[in-house]
Amino acid sequence: AIRLGRRIFDNLKKAAAYIFAVHIPIAGLSLLPLFGFPFVLEPMHIAFLELIIDPACTLVFEAEEEEADVMHRPPRKPHERLFQRRMIGLSVLQGAGVLAIVTAIFTIALYRGQGEADARALTFTTLVIANLSLILTNRSWSRGVGSILRSPNTAMWWVMGGTVLLLVLALSIPFLRGLFHFS
Repeated sequence: AIRLGRRIFDNLKKAAAYIFAVHIPIAGLSLLPLFGFPFVLEPMHIAFLELIIDPACTLVFEAEEEEADVMHRPPRKPHERLFQRRMIGLSVLQGAGVLAIVTAIFTIALYRGQGEADARALTFTTLVIANLSLILTNRSWSRGVGSILRSPNTAMWWVMGGTVLLLVLALSIPFLRGLFHFS
């Protein structure tokens, strides 16, 4: 019971960290029009992103194995918060890093004269890949990416495979490209 409780608490913290991190670039890109940029994200893009975020939080992180040291830690303090400063700080850094990358890609694409639809497609694709990377990064705070990829989590592979499939469809089928305002 103690092992399970610690695993659940750890996985809730991982899901919360992911939620903080993933919403920073979404919010940032949504605010770009206030600075004279064209819209990057529209309702269809947000809905697509939520199709990744929601299953990641409810399925991927819930299915995550416990950390190796879960039973070697002292008991947590009864008043320990789920949202600790360190976790929020790391999540903000992750999200800010992703925001900086996608904003740079959007800006450079526009500066190079690629047009809004090209810039939007490139930026959105980068945002989706970064989102998947955030899922991988936050699955474990003690293991490396290689170890994370080798550990079983069927839900993660379904979420990642479904995401890549939907992204390929949105970029390649003319009707969906038009719906997403991609070129």
